[in-house]
Amino acid sequence: MTVRKLKFLPTKATFKLGEQLGMGTVGVVYRATSPDIDEPVAVKLLHPNVSGDENIVNRFEREIMIMERLNHPHIVRHYGGGIMEGQHFYAMQLLDHGSLKDRLAKGGPLPWQIVTVYTIQIASALQHAHNHGIVHRDLKPSNLFFDAEGNLVLGDFGIARDTHSAEITDHGVTVGTYAYMAPEQIQADARMDYKADLYSLGCVMYEMLTGHPPFTGANFAQVWDQHLHHQPIGLREKGVDCPEWLAKIVVQLLEKDPHDRPFSARTVQGYLKQHLTDELGEQQADELIEHLPEVPKAEYRRDEPRTWVLWLVLGAIAAGCAAMVLRS
Repeated sequence: MTVRKLKFLPTKATFKLGEQLGMGTVGVVYRATSPDIDEPVAVKLLHPNVSGDENIVNRFEREIMIMERLNHPHIVRHYGGGIMEGQHFYAMQLLDHGSLKDRLAKGGPLPWQIVTVYTIQIASALQHAHNHGIVHRDLKPSNLFFDAEGNLVLGDFGIARDTHSAEITDHGVTVGTYAYMAPEQIQADARMDYKADLYSLGCVMYEMLTGHPPFTGANFAQVWDQHLHHQPIGLREKGVDCPEWLAKIVVQLLEKDPHDRPFSARTVQGYLKQHLTDELGEQQADELIEHLPEVPKAEYRRDEPRTWVLWLVLGAIAAGCAAMVLRS
């Protein structure tokens, strides 16, 4: 039997698997501990029945290699991967305080001050990824998780594009979640770059302020048509009480033409921090940024795995699609 050569250096850490947290078509997620790591982690293993699928294994390994390059407080921490008893696996930060999607579903729209701070954190994470040539391509509330301090952490790089690598090509293939996809992403434009993540950021901001994405419909075709040809209802028309400067940046992020969006995620981060400081004063703005309300741990029901668990397996599930990935 030929042993497949790994494309990355396997971790030296050892893991003891605990309770199963989630299961998908191609992967299983466990709570785990390691004598080499000070905190519990989440470990994802590929099912043995897909270990022979070259495409799935390649994408699984690519996600590991992407995560190895990223080290940021608002991106899920990666603890390496390898092969465990014949199964590919990787370990990552255990996030058990729910997702932004959970919070919006439970409590509705957020105050504009909190939206501003969350967006600063997301933009910081995106800029770090973009600096390393990574376009996330699936930014949405269900891929943003809360840590114990109430900060947002970006996860699920399963369909991220590595602009520094041509090993796996997906030109002409539409991937992402249709409620948050930039026009050029919908059209599978080969020139698509990090500006697509900025459009998705605008969608997330809109949802944090209103409780729903900028465009909704009965099916993906209706939503895509709106992304391509229509303008969202203005925040003021939706009754959102927020400063004009905040509404303005949302509009800019949702521009159809990538060139009309802000220059970078760092530009968005700086813009928001400066305006928040002008609005609240430096001391109060810094206090809000440094001390967000803590989020309680999400309740776990074995028959309904927590949302944060699902992203661990969805990336690999999506990788098996040959033509189009549509996740909602």
